[in-house]
Order: sequence, then C-alpha cells, then structure tokens
Amino acid sequence: MASQRPNQLFRNLNAKIASIPMIVTALFVFVGGTAWTVVYSFTSSGLLPRLKWVGLDQYDRLWGTKKWFVAIENLAIYGFCMLALVFVIGFILAALIDQKIRFENTIRTVILYPYALSFVVTGLVWQWILNPEFGIEAIVRGMGWQSFEFDPLYNPEIAIFGVLIAGLWQGSGLVMVLMLAGLRGIDQDVWKAARVDGIPAWKTYLFIVIPMMRPVFITTLVLTVTGIVKLYDLIVAQTSGGPGIATEVPAKYVYDMMFGASNLGQGFAASTMMLLTVALVVIPWATLEFGGGKKHG
Repeated sequence: MASQRPNQLFRNLNAKIASIPMIVTALFVFVGGTAWTVVYSFTSSGLLPRLKWVGLDQYDRLWGTKKWFVAIENLAIYGFCMLALVFVIGFILAALIDQKIRFENTIRTVILYPYALSFVVTGLVWQWILNPEFGIEAIVRGMGWQSFEFDPLYNPEIAIFGVLIAGLWQGSGLVMVLMLAGLRGIDQDVWKAARVDGIPAWKTYLFIVIPMMRPVFITTLVLTVTGIVKLYDLIVAQTSGGPGIATEVPAKYVYDMMFGASNLGQGFAASTMMLLTVALVVIPWATLEFGGGKKHG
C-alpha cells in the first residue's frame, strides 16, 4: 500500500499542476472574499471599509429594520411557493415528454427557452404582460369581461406572487430538463416489471421512480435554493421592490445598503445572513452526497 501512494500522488501530474492557478484563484476570491465580508460585518464601515469594531451592532440594526423583515418574509413566501410549484411543474412536464411524444425536441426547446433569457428580460416581459393597461387584464376586458381584474404587481398584498409567476415561467424549463435526464436514466426493466405486476402508472412514479431519482432531486433542490436566495435581477426589472417595499428581497436590501445608503457594514451583515442561508442547504447536501461514500472499507 505504501509503495502505491507515491504512484497515485504523481498520477495525472500535468493536470494537477494546471489546476493550481484555478485552485489558488478560488481560494483567494471566494474564500478570501467571504472571510473579508464576514469580518467587516462587525465594523461601522460606511462609504469605505474601515476596521472600527462595533460588535453585533450591525446585526441588531439589521433585525430591527422593517425593510429587512419584509425582505425575509417575501423570500420565504417566494422560496416556498417556488420550490413546491417548480418541482411539480417540472416533473409533470418531464413525465409527459418522457412518453416519446411527437415533436419532443421542439417542445423541449420551447419550454427550456425562457431559461436562456436573462432575469432582466424576463422581468420586463412579465411587467408588460401583467400591466392592467395593455396586459392580460386589458385583453380579457376587451373580450367583454369588464369586471375582470388581474394586476398582482400593483397590489402590495399579492405583488410577490406576480414575481413568482415570472420566476416559474423561467425556472420550470431547467427543472424539466434535469427531471427528464433522471427519468431517461431509469432502467426500462423497472417499467416492464411494474406493468407485469399491474401497478398503476401514478404509483410507479410515486413509490418507485421518484425514490430512484433522489440524486437528481437533491441537485435540483440545491440549484433552485441558491437561485432563490440570490434573487435580485427579476425584482429590479419587474417591480424595483415596489409597490413601496412590498417586493423587497435580501439581495436588493444588500445592494441598497452598500451602494444606495453607503452603509457597507449593514450590507456586509445582510450578506453574511444570506451566506448562512445558503450554507444551511449546501452543507447538508454535501454531507449526504459525499460523506456517506467514504464509509466502505
């Protein structure tokens, strides 16, 4: 065993040497930047960063600000609804396309196309679609239903759901593709055995196929959650956080504090809280995916 270790160390040596700049850059930019942000969240940095320690004052101010609570509440509503609906929609679309339907490539491309658009474009498109003057409401009223109302972006109580519609439109295509890849990876013998046993299709999906797609679901969950936490472009393009602060989200709060209010310390504190949110998802996922694989002897 000892004689094999040097050989393994020098295996693919050129590739390992070539990866050194990337590793150093990652450590410097990501790890260093993260540490820098956390450290300066305990300072009174204003327009410029400065090491004047104030302890947990920035966090006390953060959690005492109504705008931050609204941002957290919106993120929770958007995140919960997004996760539930995008998984259901994406899986149903994938299951339908997996039936070897005609024009599969065309349909798959059309559904995935919104994901290729930037969030800014998506936000602007759905801002127009949901505009009561020339959007869905105006079209339906033009058909004769004068009492019809559909202007979620102009109602503070439900404005975040107007943003959710745009998010689902863009994100469902990616989830569909990931789920479809998982379904195509299921052995056909599983389906044949289920048919022979007389198991209904919905039970086959629910009790056999979905448990077998666990890695796909976990990967999709991580990608979706990280996208939810850093939600910013869509909000700015679609509502700019309005009406009032009805659609504020943490990422926009960070931007407003750092570049609008010139309060870097407050922005760093909010960034750190966002980092903790992502870590609560990524660390358990990494533990489940990579921690269990080393238990074999």
